Amino acid sequence: MKHISKALLGAAASLAILAGSAFAAEKAEVIHWWTSGGESAAVKVFADQFNAQGGEWVDAAIAGGEAARAAGINRIVGGNPPTAMQFNTGKQFEDLVAQGLLGSLDEVAAADGWAKFLSPVLVKAVSRDGHFYAVPVNIHSNNWLWYNADVLAKNGIEPPKTWDELFAALDKLKAAGVIPMAQSGDAWTQLLLFNDVVLGVGGRDLFLKIFQDNDMEAIKSPEFKKVAETFGKLREYGDAGQQGRQWNQATGLVIDGKAGFNFMGDWAKGEIIAAGLTPGKEVGCVPGLGNQVYWIGGDVFVFPKTDNADAQKAQKLLAHVMLEPDTQVAFNAKKGSVPVRADVDTSKLDVCAQEGLKLLAKPDGAVPGTDFLQTPDTLGSLQDAIGQFWTTPSQTPDELVAKVVSIWESK
Repeated sequence: MKHISKALLGAAASLAILAGSAFAAEKAEVIHWWTSGGESAAVKVFADQFNAQGGEWVDAAIAGGEAARAAGINRIVGGNPPTAMQFNTGKQFEDLVAQGLLGSLDEVAAADGWAKFLSPVLVKAVSRDGHFYAVPVNIHSNNWLWYNADVLAKNGIEPPKTWDELFAALDKLKAAGVIPMAQSGDAWTQLLLFNDVVLGVGGRDLFLKIFQDNDMEAIKSPEFKKVAETFGKLREYGDAGQQGRQWNQATGLVIDGKAGFNFMGDWAKGEIIAAGLTPGKEVGCVPGLGNQVYWIGGDVFVFPKTDNADAQKAQKLLAHVMLEPDTQVAFNAKKGSVPVRADVDTSKLDVCAQEGLKLLAKPDGAVPGTDFLQTPDTLGSLQDAIGQFWTTPSQTPDELVAKVVSIWESK
């Protein structure tokens, strides 16, 4: 969802091919954007496991996905690459592959048997032209609705199953003086909410027609107008403090009982767990309001090409460690996501994760996330339009539809 500018991918330095096979006790400087409490606890699993096997994790966390990616890309094209850096699963790192700036992970993938335990969807997501260029570390779903169970009970509200029930609940909370829906001011969270409405109100078919098939008639349809109208109506239920708020702070309002609901990806569970609560208990979860479909998203790490032999060894060790079964289970339990490996025991994951796994097991229970289907440039334009609409109450749903039509026509 968070995009990067192709302008950052200017003249690329010519760097040597990744080589060497022996794992070594070498430093790995890792750029990522996991800085909230739950995220920090999760990434510590990677660091501890890497260090335990002879590496030395050098944390280079940068708050905010766009800022972290921009910093990493600038260093790569400037000839001073980090050992590894984070991207969202999808098309975000394609320009780096095209310019020959990422090292192939084929050797590690073959030795560890990635093709045996990664789903075809993930293999496709991290491969280009038959070569592995990224390590997938989790499977997230973006379209969860979180609620404070105690707040709802005190106000006589049952967890909603439909959008009409949600709006009735929001009205009740608003009348009671409770923040109905916690929302942050970051544009990517507003886009996340919009996409949740596309999938939850418009349905799986409309979502795929727009983002996968680029179907202009679908964008101009009455069904999509209803999506825009529903999204516009949600603007009435935030609070005045949202513009200076980060995503984890919005989730925190629900955790603390100051707000009733929050739309956020399942990484919100990391914050719930870090607060000492249990996902699905004190903070309840709905895996896709209206249409329960698992939105396949997630995170990957890429390894820039380098002629430093020690860095090459550290890269191979880190790629290996991130996908070890024990690491996968421990990391994802704290991150709120589910493991990318199909051969690990997920029975001890929280009840919300279990609901997500059930959806993933259904033939039509999932859709690929927008990062899989659209370029960062297109999603960036959409994010700008959605952010402007969200913060400009005078803008009408018809105006939003017209902007989305214009974005898709200019692709």
